[in-house]
Formats: sequence, structure tokens, C-alpha cells
Amino acid sequence: MATKLDIAPADDRELVLARIINAPRESVYRCWTDQNLITQWFSPKPWTTPRAQMDVRTGGSTLVVMADPDGNEYPNPGVFLEVIPGEKIVLTDAYTKAWVPSEKPFMTVVLTFEGEGEGRTRYVARVRHWSVADREQHEAMGFDAGWGQCTDQLEDLAKTL
Repeated sequence: MATKLDIAPADDRELVLARIINAPRESVYRCWTDQNLITQWFSPKPWTTPRAQMDVRTGGSTLVVMADPDGNEYPNPGVFLEVIPGEKIVLTDAYTKAWVPSEKPFMTVVLTFEGEGEGRTRYVARVRHWSVADREQHEAMGFDAGWGQCTDQLEDLAKTL
């Protein structure tokens, strides 16, 4: 199981999830960038991720669709702001495909992947919100439990690659 790291948020609009994942950095990164893999771990069970479309490059669009147990779908469109293969991904929901502004921006996610030796990865997800109210809403939605569960699912999958 991933080891939790205690990394403080940069400000009152940020949430942080940080772990040492027991899988190689390349595998953890691949789970985030392969649309066939992200569908296997991205949503906290019993939710699912029925489909994903990802153009993983700076300026590329992403669409990850989550579904609740009743089959109601929740599309999450966005744009990659920065992609450094194997090291960093920055994405936001402030824009949708082709840099079209979204109706209500909620967050920008900064993911970093660092080799930690012995086939482990230092994985840090900084989730920056547009307002304190957005951060509070994300916490109320279960950020810690949900992102934590998804990270466990990510680790389980990355170990098999």
C-alpha cells in the first residue's frame, strides 16, 4: 500500500495528495496518460470510468467520464497545460477542447512523478481551486477519501505493468 506523505498546501485554495507508490514512475505516469488504463482506476469504486479520450500533450484536450452506481455520467473535460513525459502533468477544467473556456472552472491539477528508488514513485497531486469555496466544496465531496482510494487503485494497476 502507498505510504502517505505530509505535504502542506501552498495556500487556502489548494488540496494536496502525496504518496510513495510501490510501482515504477513510468508505470504510474502511464496509468495517467493511457486512456485505456485511466478507465481502470480513475473513479473511486463503486463508481466507474466508462470512457476516456486523451490527447496527452501541452494544449491537448482530455475527457474523462465518471459514472455513479446508477449509471449517471459525469463528464470531466479539460486541457493539458503542461506535459513533461514521465515527470509532470498539469491539466485544468478551465478550458475544454480547443481552448474553449468552460462554463465554470473548478480546478487545476499539478501532478508530479519522481523515482524514489527500488521501483517506487513519489507521487504528488496538487489540486488548485479557483476559490476557497471551490476547495471547500471539493473537500465536502470527499477529496481525501476519494482521491486516496483512486491512488490505491492506481498503485494496484501500476504494479501490474
